Amino acid sequence: MTSTTDTGSGGGSGRPDGRVRGALSGGADHPGYKWIALTNTTLGMLLATINSSIVLISLPAIFNGIHLNPLEPGNVSYLLWMLMGYMLVTAVLVVTLGRLGDMYGRVRIYNAGFALFTVTSVVLSLDPFDGGGGALWLIGWRVLQAVGGAMLMANSAAILTDVFPAKQRGTALGINIVAGIAGSFIGLVLGGLLAEWNWRSIFWVNVPIGLLGTVWAYRSLRENRVRVRARIDWWGNLTFAIGLTVLLAGITYGIQPYGGHTMGWTNPWVLAGLIGGVAILALFCLVESRVAEPMFPLRLFRISAFASGNAASLLGSIARGGLQFMLIIWLQGIWLPLHGYNYEQTPLWAGIYLLPLTIGFLAAGPLAGALSDRFGARIFAAGGLLVMAASFAGLLLIPSDFNYWVFAVLVFLNGLGGGLFAAPNTAMIMSSVPARLRGAASGMRATFQNAGMVLSIGVFFSLMVAGLAGSLPGTLESGLTAQGVPESTAHSIAGLPPVGTLFAAFLGYNPIEQLLGPELLGTLPESSAHTLVGREFFPNLISVPFHHGLTVVFWLAIAMAVVGAIASLLTTKAPAAEPPTDLPRRPEAD
Repeated sequence: MTSTTDTGSGGGSGRPDGRVRGALSGGADHPGYKWIALTNTTLGMLLATINSSIVLISLPAIFNGIHLNPLEPGNVSYLLWMLMGYMLVTAVLVVTLGRLGDMYGRVRIYNAGFALFTVTSVVLSLDPFDGGGGALWLIGWRVLQAVGGAMLMANSAAILTDVFPAKQRGTALGINIVAGIAGSFIGLVLGGLLAEWNWRSIFWVNVPIGLLGTVWAYRSLRENRVRVRARIDWWGNLTFAIGLTVLLAGITYGIQPYGGHTMGWTNPWVLAGLIGGVAILALFCLVESRVAEPMFPLRLFRISAFASGNAASLLGSIARGGLQFMLIIWLQGIWLPLHGYNYEQTPLWAGIYLLPLTIGFLAAGPLAGALSDRFGARIFAAGGLLVMAASFAGLLLIPSDFNYWVFAVLVFLNGLGGGLFAAPNTAMIMSSVPARLRGAASGMRATFQNAGMVLSIGVFFSLMVAGLAGSLPGTLESGLTAQGVPESTAHSIAGLPPVGTLFAAFLGYNPIEQLLGPELLGTLPESSAHTLVGREFFPNLISVPFHHGLTVVFWLAIAMAVVGAIASLLTTKAPAAEPPTDLPRRPEAD
């Protein structure tokens, strides 16, 4: 393996105009350059992660806009891929794109990601189709948008690790990572606000920010390190992409009903995806252990801080993703309608009522990063996950129709715990690896984090559906018959897969009117019909079964947070200073 010094994009350092331009734009040798790099990469991370959740809260408006009923059985796949496609692609590609950043320049890949993200945002807002065609347009271009997002995610932390000294690295990464994770919370509020106006605006909002960030990145960011020349690990890239895609797709379809079962875990295609995905990933590990220049350097897992930090990140991400989905269902499907909000308004107000979660995260994140520079990362990472676990326990103790201020304090604590964990954990991971592999390490870290979000949907939706399957049918049947619905009809509706009810709550829909139909409602007494389609009947009906499922979900989240805290504490302390690892090395030394 050979290496060459990269003198920067744009003007070379050997030309006077390059030096002048570097000083004016904050070139890599300029004292203020690191702060320019921090500001731009933070904007990029914020943009990429906002778009992982902005669609989540806007799905009802999007489906109404393209005239597609998301609750019809044939349209569930559109809903899932609209929800999961972006996260799946970012989870699959961040390692590859981080490794390409090591080889061809982190700034170069990052800049291209900003440009691609902006262009696809324009195309998404111009969706010309209705129905299934409109959904496929959005899914396909969201996948391409996710490629741009993955370019930003994979290289931002590595760019910052290159330009900030160890004593400031926790602070810089703290701001960057907090912006990234907070983006997933901010997207909920922003999506709710924009969807009230026009569903296309959730894509328009990216365009001015993306144009500003793209032009700024190309003008100001510079390569400032030794760039490694290496061969692309084609077999590693191929087996990783196929294996992880097949596995996560299998989990996605596992939560859909199949063959009379409430979920699809007995579906031969789902089983083939799960087993085949694991087998291909095992083959990937074998490939990576044999090639001289792997995309996924498995030897990094011999570093205690790297291995335990990524394990904690995966567990924390699953728990955080599960919380996000469950809180949306809780607010949109139960609490907000019970408190007088129309179903059409619930996406907006769910985002607003979740603001304490975002505030807690933003308050703790940068502070934890700065303090971890002085006192070490382990105690903050572990303490943050334990605070998250305590907040999950508190949420278990409150009723479905809770006092909002108690709820607000608990979700604030959850955000606070997540903020305490995120920056120190990232600094611990990134400071533990050789500088020449920071792009790959950043991509690997992002893969665990993004895969955790995808896994959280499969894990927590499955647990919730299993919890609902035991108590919802009886509750639904007795509630319908009490309002005069014929027993045969009530029994038939109660036998429908509970995942439909769960999606209805998740999307802020009242499915009772659709399930009964106008003809049957017309035969009922006016007071009964009014009650059935009113704001309170459906939330009261599902609140007890939902809380049963919620208990299982949050206990698992508590367990994951505690295990992640233990993993953070067990890591060995990182060295105070880094060895000079940027020097050229022979292939056998790797």
